[in-house]
Amino acid sequence: MTTVIGYEWRLREQMAAAGMFSTTKLIPLLQERGIQLSSSQIYRLVVDKPERLNLGVLAALMDILGCTADDLIVTVDLGRSRTTSIAVGAEPASTTIREQGWRPKPARITD
Repeated sequence: MTTVIGYEWRLREQMAAAGMFSTTKLIPLLQERGIQLSSSQIYRLVVDKPERLNLGVLAALMDILGCTADDLIVTVDLGRSRTTSIAVGAEPASTTIREQGWRPKPARITD
């Protein structure tokens, strides 16, 4: 019997929990830590699940967001439902977002 393990990439949730709602805000923070990525690379890093990740980038993200690798990468057993992927005792970032009362800013249309 083979166990198939997958993972969920939680960068977007961790950014939101830290009050960071724009991918462009990561650019100067990563540059301060010696990581040079284009805005499109950072966008893909936030939006897509990376197949490969430089450990320097991972360490910089953990430093910026004040989190651990366990907060950014959650392993899941692909044979089970998604609800079993959250570690026992772990609090999802969405709970923090709700508790802090963070809401998206409404768009302002100007001439």
